[in-house]
Amino acid sequence: MATGALVVLSCLSTQAQVSLFTVVDLALRNSTSVRMAQADVLRAAAGLTESKDAYIPNLNLGSSLGYSYGFPLGEPSVFNVSSQSLLFTFSQPDYIRSARAAVQAAEFSLKDAREQVVLDASLDYIQLNKSQQTLAALDQEKQYADKLVSIEEDRVLAGVENRIELTRAKLTAAQIDLKRIHSQNDAELVRQQLAHLTGLPTATFTTNSSSIPSAPRTLMETAETSSMALQNAGVQAAQANAKSKIYVAFGDSRQILRPQLAFGGDYSLFAKFNNYDQFYQHFQYNNFDVGIQIRVPLFDAALKARERRSAADAAHASAQADQTRNTASEQIYQLQKSVTELAAQQRVAQLQAELAQEQLEAITTQLNNGSGSPNSPLLTPKDEQQARIQERQRYEDVLDANYAVLRAELNLLRSTGSIEDWAKSGPK
Repeated sequence: MATGALVVLSCLSTQAQVSLFTVVDLALRNSTSVRMAQADVLRAAAGLTESKDAYIPNLNLGSSLGYSYGFPLGEPSVFNVSSQSLLFTFSQPDYIRSARAAVQAAEFSLKDAREQVVLDASLDYIQLNKSQQTLAALDQEKQYADKLVSIEEDRVLAGVENRIELTRAKLTAAQIDLKRIHSQNDAELVRQQLAHLTGLPTATFTTNSSSIPSAPRTLMETAETSSMALQNAGVQAAQANAKSKIYVAFGDSRQILRPQLAFGGDYSLFAKFNNYDQFYQHFQYNNFDVGIQIRVPLFDAALKARERRSAADAAHASAQADQTRNTASEQIYQLQKSVTELAAQQRVAQLQAELAQEQLEAITTQLNNGSGSPNSPLLTPKDEQQARIQERQRYEDVLDANYAVLRAELNLLRSTGSIEDWAKSGPK
């Protein structure tokens, strides 16, 4: 992660732009939630190995040296080597299946954590990009508003306009100042959030609009919510976790009245200075035994209690998986409808912006060349500045509408488990 950040910092010093791909990549490397999820995967993998290793014989080396007087007590050996392993039990295969499902659940949880980081980084990046474009439009709008105030002041001094119009022009300029302050604060806040996500400095952080890929809206409108919900990493993790709990419950239910076989072996070298040869007729230094232990639990209250507990855990996990799937399906359905509605609002905003642009062009043409019709109203520079202000306002509305649509689309991609592919499909 540090090497990647150094490369980006060197790029920042020359072009001061960071692509969406780079931001997402650094956010994934820098994320604490992703690192914790990766540790959970390693932990689950170790649990799977542990459940399998029950069949592998262990090996222990020890010693029981000590002084004895009279008849020897115990087995004071110079050293002893022992080994034990599980040979057969009805439950252990289920525990292995449970551990394997737990690994899958941890991997899906890791994917879910990565997708959330990608969503957060992408939305912050896109919001910052929109804020930069809005600030540029507001700067132009402020110039037009200041010019409008100057025109109104001249008209008031000339006695052709009352002070109400001057106050209205000043109010417009003040509202633009307020909106600019609000947009600037939003941009600085998003820069701070991106700095925390990626580890990049905030002072020189600027976006590149061309690095933001478009969302596949056609897929979102045609796919069914039931099939899309099953692609959600959170749903997959919940289902794998429920599967793991079910295997544990099944394994615990097959403990009582079922044989359990274990292997055991032991070698000891007895010490001769403990007078063993004086008290035992056939004493020997080297001793070895090996065998198989067969155990059948007839009654064990603790095992029965654990069986009931694991069955309850399995029922809870299964219900939670169903709830997660239903919630994801409802969320996807709501987002699909939201995308459709926001797309319609986006179209309205775009048409209003086009209309404002056409009106501005018409006013500019009339001011430069005349209307050509004696019945047309007389236009003034005041009308031109008002049209320019309105055109910039409609353009800002388009930026807001575009961001709202893309935000809903990215949330839908997040819910269907494909947002990371989208984020990495753009230029680096």
